Amino acid sequence: MYESFYGFNAKPFQLKPDPSFFFGSKGHKRAMAYLEYGLSQGEGFIVLTGEVGAGKTTLMRNLFRKLQSSTIVAAQIVNTHLDSNDILRLVAAAFGLPHDVTTKAALLLELEQFLRQCDQQGKRALLVVDEAQNLSAHTLEELRMLSNFQTEDKPLLQTFLLGQPEFRRTLLSNNMQQLRQRVIATYHLGPLDLPETREYIEHRLKTVGWNNDPAIDEEAFSLIYNYTNGIPRKINLFCDRLLMMGCLEELHYFGRKEVDDVISDFQQEFDASPSNDNQSTVTFNDLQSERLADENDLERMDNRLVRIEKSFITVLDLLKQVLSLPKVQNRSQKDET
Repeated sequence: MYESFYGFNAKPFQLKPDPSFFFGSKGHKRAMAYLEYGLSQGEGFIVLTGEVGAGKTTLMRNLFRKLQSSTIVAAQIVNTHLDSNDILRLVAAAFGLPHDVTTKAALLLELEQFLRQCDQQGKRALLVVDEAQNLSAHTLEELRMLSNFQTEDKPLLQTFLLGQPEFRRTLLSNNMQQLRQRVIATYHLGPLDLPETREYIEHRLKTVGWNNDPAIDEEAFSLIYNYTNGIPRKINLFCDRLLMMGCLEELHYFGRKEVDDVISDFQQEFDASPSNDNQSTVTFNDLQSERLADENDLERMDNRLVRIEKSFITVLDLLKQVLSLPKVQNRSQKDET
């Protein structure tokens, strides 16, 4: 809806990761450098951690976009709520292999044959595992064992592990020593600072053709930063709502009042006050963190909103066409007389 009102060529603040909107903050540039370094080594595990919505998946997809498909065979796993018996099937499926074999030995043999075939073709296999904090110790051990597949002089598989901060605690546990010895690079992606938050918002707006409409003042940027803590996905969620409100109220300037109005809307929707002393208060940040944790639900929500907006625009266009018909105009003139 607001894209046409503000003259944008696309929606600037989507919830789903999109590498075309990649913003290189100091932290994201350093993380990308670590990923590229790890990739150049062609072996071991590379670990990237960060808060929910910090931009880990977008960062990885941006790296994927730079990869040469002629030399890299990449696969990604995003569903990690599984046990060690299922991880090998999921890896096989991610690489497009049949995964309905009856035994673990047969599945391992099939994976090894595939990896050796990639090597013979001059290609490298890269596995990316998202939401790694959900993996059990046994599941991580299965992934580590896959790194044992190698030729005389090089490994056949390299693995990237992306997870939330608690995954670092998992890696530091006593039973993860063998895995830690194979980690060649690790980086924790933090939030944006205040200047970067403003640059991030303006970057996404400029990507879709923003020409300072709506104008956003300094105080608005500061309030958005304070409310979202510099987390990119929270910034996207907030700015999307801000632009929606601006469109509905035909605003072309955002300052303290407009930002405060959106904050108030969020608090009314998500904050819950206790009805008695035995109930605990649920804050907006608690509920939002839980809500943002499931990226698939957010993507479905985002797509649904897009469809609703398009349907609304279609109805408005049809209404304008109906009102422009001669019969309708003549009837309106008669009613006025």
